[in-house]
Amino acid sequence: MINKSKNYDELLYSLPLNIRSIIIKLSDHLKEGLEEIRLRIDRPLTVYANNQERFLSADGNVVNSPNLAYIVTNEDCDKALQLISKSSIYAFENELRNGYITIKGGYRVGICGKCVLDGESVKTIVNVSGLNYRIMRQCIGSSDEIMRYIVKYPEVVNNTLIISPPQCGKTTLIRDIARNISNGMPELNFHGEKVSIVDERSEIAACFKGIPQNDVGYRTDVLDLCPKHIGILMMIRSMSPKVIITDEIGKVEDIASIHEALNAGVSIITTVHGNDVEDVARKKYIDEMLNNREFDRYVILSRKLGAGTIEAILDRDFNVIFKGPYRKECKTIC
Repeated sequence: MINKSKNYDELLYSLPLNIRSIIIKLSDHLKEGLEEIRLRIDRPLTVYANNQERFLSADGNVVNSPNLAYIVTNEDCDKALQLISKSSIYAFENELRNGYITIKGGYRVGICGKCVLDGESVKTIVNVSGLNYRIMRQCIGSSDEIMRYIVKYPEVVNNTLIISPPQCGKTTLIRDIARNISNGMPELNFHGEKVSIVDERSEIAACFKGIPQNDVGYRTDVLDLCPKHIGILMMIRSMSPKVIITDEIGKVEDIASIHEALNAGVSIITTVHGNDVEDVARKKYIDEMLNNREFDRYVILSRKLGAGTIEAILDRDFNVIFKGPYRKECKTIC
């Protein structure tokens, strides 16, 4: 349960004291389903839990009207920023360029305010007006059922593209796939392989000071906050991976680096936004990969049974080899 997790304490202590006291008073049901805590200056304190928006009053109760909710102050946001940055916001400028800071426990705090530009790039964010605390959860075992389609005895890993609309569990799934490939699966006579994760937005491994806060396996190396096309080449040259895992490809540079990996004999597992193969086939650059049969497996996700629902798995010629909808109930780690 989330309220008993040691990591959850890290989230609480990054909240201003008065807001922390409100969150602590939430029911266990809301705490277990907590997805986001949103602070916006002069606006109601809002949480998203169990896929629903809720306004919170000062005494920790859910209220139907924003007029009855606790109103976040400028001081709340200032204090929150001090807490998540350990009073040294300049030390996090590299992360702020992407609009968030990752805190211990793997939680990501999105930040809005006034952007300070350096040429055409964001240098930092000042006059912070809103923060979004996103609750990290790891579903151990979410990929167990489909691993027999991804790995083959004794050491073959199929190039796999996971196709998913937003918020359907694709990052959760590839995180667990990384763990299973790295640790091995004796039940499949698969002994485990070296995995390299290029984690451009710190979403897969959720590194804090370079250390993965998620369990991504003991044969796994992580390159954090590095653009995919650069990180893939770095990993090939330096870490001799058997498998490279990354998230949300789409740019021509991403595709070129994937080709480099495939030419080097490295397997690729990655994701792309889309509803199905036909949808993805309309995307520039990725359509060529499909036409050239560069992926051995296509895993299609939806939310039909909740996030992480597997609609189907296709082989390299787009034949259905697993038919859903299927969703594995698994142990959730917060």
